[in-house]
Amino acid sequence: MSPLYARLRFFLAGLFLIMIFGTVGFMHTENLSLSDAFYFNIVTITTVGYGDIHPVTQTGKMLAVLLILMGTGTFLGVVANATEVMLSRHESQARHRKLHLIIGVYFSEVGTRLLSLCAQADPQREQFCAGLAITINWSDQQFLQATKKLRECTFEVQLERIDLPELQGFLAGQRRTLVNMLENPILLEHENFTEHLQAVFHLNEELGFRPNFDHLPQADSKHLTGDINRAYGSLVGQWLSYMLYLKQHYPYLYSLSVRTNPFNPEASATFYE
Repeated sequence: MSPLYARLRFFLAGLFLIMIFGTVGFMHTENLSLSDAFYFNIVTITTVGYGDIHPVTQTGKMLAVLLILMGTGTFLGVVANATEVMLSRHESQARHRKLHLIIGVYFSEVGTRLLSLCAQADPQREQFCAGLAITINWSDQQFLQATKKLRECTFEVQLERIDLPELQGFLAGQRRTLVNMLENPILLEHENFTEHLQAVFHLNEELGFRPNFDHLPQADSKHLTGDINRAYGSLVGQWLSYMLYLKQHYPYLYSLSVRTNPFNPEASATFYE
């Protein structure tokens, strides 16, 4: 629980106890009914003070002073913290939307194409393609099941099946995009996505330092394969999570993403009835 919510609960608990104490106290000291005592307690704590009911006994007056000193601060604490919680929640939602907007740009510019290149070089592709054949009518439960199945899958490419010069050129052309995203402080709130970006940026660096890919030593081929698989494996999970977000919030973007699913060999942006 965040400190903000903990403070709000503390002030609410304090206000609740003070209201009980004050109501019961006024019932006994001023001989008021339950409803009148509760009413008098509220106008005292909130300092409204309509004056239609006022303490007539010395004990009741001291109780009213005590409630003003203790209850008013507690009441204001509840109001202040409740307002802060609402503002914090609104700010969090705004950051959440901005975060997914950035992730959407990433998939539009880099992610979907990179995922397609890697999936084409994955010899196990046919085994898990059916589980990732997302349709327009997929339910949240189907996304949950697909996410669970991902944990059981191993996403690994065969280096000889991937066009390394094409991959190198593609990532080199997206270097500025990757740098801008890594510099964006909002992404720091999404640790997994940030780690994926770092993996892709590192892969871009590794490919960029090789003038050609002819006759790569076995050790170097193994090293590059590991770098590609690191980016590929993390990308699949990010892609599935992003697809669920689009389904829930942006159906029109979800429709296009389904039609261009990189795990669908027959994917096409063209819409058919």
